[in-house]
Amino acid sequence: QQAVAVLTGSITGEIVFTEKSDTVYITGTVSGLTEGNHGFHIHSKGDLRNGCTSTGSHFNPLNVTHGGPTSSTRHVGDLGNIAANSSGIALIDFTDSIIALRGDNNIVGRAVVVHADPDDLGKGFYLLLTNL
Repeated sequence: QQAVAVLTGSITGEIVFTEKSDTVYITGTVSGLTEGNHGFHIHSKGDLRNGCTSTGSHFNPLNVTHGGPTSSTRHVGDLGNIAANSSGIALIDFTDSIIALRGDNNIVGRAVVVHADPDDLGKGFYLLLTNL
């Protein structure tokens, strides 16, 4: 089984999701990014009328905390980061055993979101304040 997400606008690309047994193979290319890491998620809604604001939060049918793709606890839609090179191109090629193209963790009809900033992988960012 296969699903394809096509990104249009200033950020373009195509991402293919291919399910074999209990694993989804994720391959594709995203162009037009700034160099560095960008959060890569499946959001709960496929509504793209108002950009990312209408796509809802990360797809999280199990109602658990945010994490990275290898965390023991994570949203179904937490796919980590993709890395763009100095030309603004990210090559995607990895697998995931939590998302699916059918059943309870089905991502079909939901939004694929590439964020401007890196994902914290559930570790959170903090500010250290000190007195000098």
